[in-house]
Amino acid sequence: MRSAMEHALSELRKESRGPTRGVAEPTSRAEFPASRFVRRHIHFIGIGGSGMSGLARMLLDSGAIITGSEPKPNAQTLELVQRGAKISRDQLGELLSREVDLVVRTAAVKDSNPEYQAACQYGIKSVKYAEMLGQVMQERFGVAIAGTHGKSTTTAMTAYALLKCGADPSFVVGGTVPQLGGGSHSGTGKAFVAEACEFDRSFHNLRPRVAVITNVEADHLDCYKDLDEIIESFRTFARIVPGDGLILINGSDPKAKQAVSGLGTPVQTVSVNGEADWSATATGIERGCHRGEIRFRGQPAGSLRLSIAGEHNFFDATMAVAACAACGVDPARAAQALGDFTGVDRRMSEVGHFNGATIADDYGHHPTEIRTTLKALREKYSPQRLICVFQPHQHSRTRLLLDEFATAFVSADLAIIPEIYFVRDSEAERKMVSAQDLVDRINRNGQQAVHLPAFDEIVNRLREELRPGDLMVTMGAGNVWEIGRELVGDEK
Repeated sequence: MRSAMEHALSELRKESRGPTRGVAEPTSRAEFPASRFVRRHIHFIGIGGSGMSGLARMLLDSGAIITGSEPKPNAQTLELVQRGAKISRDQLGELLSREVDLVVRTAAVKDSNPEYQAACQYGIKSVKYAEMLGQVMQERFGVAIAGTHGKSTTTAMTAYALLKCGADPSFVVGGTVPQLGGGSHSGTGKAFVAEACEFDRSFHNLRPRVAVITNVEADHLDCYKDLDEIIESFRTFARIVPGDGLILINGSDPKAKQAVSGLGTPVQTVSVNGEADWSATATGIERGCHRGEIRFRGQPAGSLRLSIAGEHNFFDATMAVAACAACGVDPARAAQALGDFTGVDRRMSEVGHFNGATIADDYGHHPTEIRTTLKALREKYSPQRLICVFQPHQHSRTRLLLDEFATAFVSADLAIIPEIYFVRDSEAERKMVSAQDLVDRINRNGQQAVHLPAFDEIVNRLREELRPGDLMVTMGAGNVWEIGRELVGDEK
């Protein structure tokens, strides 16, 4: 039985009209230089995640011997087993031996993990996921897409357009993309498109030929001292790109410009309705979805007609077209392909309906993302009322960005705030801010917000509150999506 990924790729190839004009046929696997990982035994602790499973597939295709562990088997682990990998459900080290050359673990696997401890006892070298991602990228034409916001969507758009243009890239997206059959793929082409995360400075491990910076803002202040330190981290990331590579940045973001100022690597700017190397101009909007023209240094380069709403997605699409061009793909064809792109899961995703109201879900957990997404949702649906259930993610983020969060809900008629999702922070940090503090700030800013601590309280309130013409969106990086699913389940 074919996997969901194989089916998705088959459908994409049917839609493609052959190789892009002026671009060679996708490089076959046989044409790749021999990988340094041929016949090396690599073991993945937590192999079932999108990124880890994607890397494992690429290494299998490169001739490596792959084993791993995954407590929660899924479609990705099944596909890996069908391809020849051996996978254990227990993380106890039963597949480890002195013949294993390398162990790869996710950031979630702590030093106390029994399997990691077993690897240490065998004396096996170990690396984290981001470092392995960089090693695999070094063997291909790497495109690393970073930024405080929009990196998942821009990565997915770039991979999707390359696929539809016949380039068959490898890719790792930090989210599920239904049209791609998941979030990762091992392709036969030269390009390897990967989301590059600044958290814990993990993107410093990557080795791209093309680096993309969508924007730079204050976030992850649990591992960065301040915005200046974040800008310097993006600068370190940009320095990795070789002198004959390319850096694409948001031309309207002074902090992104600061991050690449004075570097020897060529830089191209991208903007919407502004001066830049790659400039997109909107010519119309339909239900929040932009259409417009892209120019490269003043010359026509392509036309966009998007199927997903929001000016931010119009910008992300323009950035993706520029990234495709850097891979040798005709930008006009890439732009045309993006007209069929329907988005990443949990990015303004419509979940269903309850009592005549539309239920949506979004991953946004930073003030800029909340403000931008709520505006786009209002443009798309024109609801009678827009109700946002926002689950703050991390106490430190909530505390340090409290003023920004207080002004982020201007497009919502009502914000409902449950307890803060507790992750990574200390107990001392947990005591320094509460969800009620955020509600008080929102209300003082002139918007309406209420604090309902538990999900069942929120569901009961929404059952009474929602009516035809309303739009309710759950937002946050935690498990807030469960609320919308429960409401939609009521209708079935």
